[in-house]
Amino acid sequence: MAIALRRGFVGFWAVILASLVSFSLLLTSCSDHRQKDKQAPQPSLSAAEILTNGKVKAIAYGSYRTNSRSVVATVEEIKEDLRILSALGFELIRTYNTQQFDEVRRLLIAIDELKQEDPNFSMYVMLGVWIDCEGAFTDAPDHTVEDVEANGREIAAAVAFAQAYPETIKIIAVGNEAMVHWASAYFVGPEVILKWVNHLQSLKQQGQLPIDIWITSSDNFASWGGGDAVYHNEALRQLIEAVDYVSMHTYPFHDTHYNPDFWRGSAAQGQGASVTEDKTAAIGRALIYAEMQFDSTYAFVQSVSPGKPVHIGETGWASADNKLYGANGSNAAGEAAQALYFDGTLAWTQSRGISAVMFEAFDEPWKDAENPGGSENHFGLIGGHYAKAVLWEEVDQGVFEGLTRGGHAIVKSRRH
Repeated sequence: MAIALRRGFVGFWAVILASLVSFSLLLTSCSDHRQKDKQAPQPSLSAAEILTNGKVKAIAYGSYRTNSRSVVATVEEIKEDLRILSALGFELIRTYNTQQFDEVRRLLIAIDELKQEDPNFSMYVMLGVWIDCEGAFTDAPDHTVEDVEANGREIAAAVAFAQAYPETIKIIAVGNEAMVHWASAYFVGPEVILKWVNHLQSLKQQGQLPIDIWITSSDNFASWGGGDAVYHNEALRQLIEAVDYVSMHTYPFHDTHYNPDFWRGSAAQGQGASVTEDKTAAIGRALIYAEMQFDSTYAFVQSVSPGKPVHIGETGWASADNKLYGANGSNAAGEAAQALYFDGTLAWTQSRGISAVMFEAFDEPWKDAENPGGSENHFGLIGGHYAKAVLWEEVDQGVFEGLTRGGHAIVKSRRH
């Protein structure tokens, strides 16, 4: 708790109070919208019910369609996306920021309007709260101190949204890969995440947040103790005790470059060769690798807090890349590989009752704006209005009939 103590709780509460005042307009906007067409709220599931059996399909969602997040999708554009995801059977979407951009407010309005249009429409939100260190994304980030003002605004917005939309927001995730050390532009220590998690848990106990909302942090498997022992410290142990469940990330895709042996197989080890073998076998090894990361994380978590649930907060596979994972690298990227990994992940997680947030719904070209061919731009199941190979069967079955994105019908992608 060194960082929290250094900043002091007086400053902490001053930030919270100031942030809550600044979000009064946000709450008014939410309230005004919901007063327009009152209906009896539909029965909703709790976070425990959504996550526990692993049967609720979940996916990460960003609505940005251009190469800049300064262009925020409209409510109508988000409704297009949500209709597509609902048709695919997804009922839980994960977001990443609360107030840096106007996406979440519009998303919640879109969900509310779709519920008014169709009483059977169901979509829950895992609300992400972005957490930064002091000087994040500058030449001199200070990982020993958090950006308490920016983080306070994110938390205050999360509270405001959860209060306004309790039937929709079921999970709050404090930080996205905010503790893993390779997030060198912004990472913080677990004591920072612990401070904010404890704050939200106290609001639950005071009746200021729904008692059945679950609080977590969504981070790399190693950050949760499933890898390097450098992360095994008292603050992490306290955090594991404090969260309602552990949300861990696993990305065998990235490890096809950083730890390629499991991907290439023994025939290619030490030869520097590209993957030439059947990708079905390679993806099979990648799935085993992901499950091993889950099991190692689960074992550590149980050693700290027996019975604590662990679920996958993010995993996915890119359909294209022109660098480390492309033809001149590990050659892992591709639509066929993406389809195999997606289906395989759902198979093993559902068989074990684990919830898995797949990454991600739609391609977001802002993520690597200077390199359109980069893998970060190609994790979506749909790019523009093109359904990738993972969804070709759904196209053939007419799942997208009558649905559009950007005014265009959903059709099969042009590459395999």
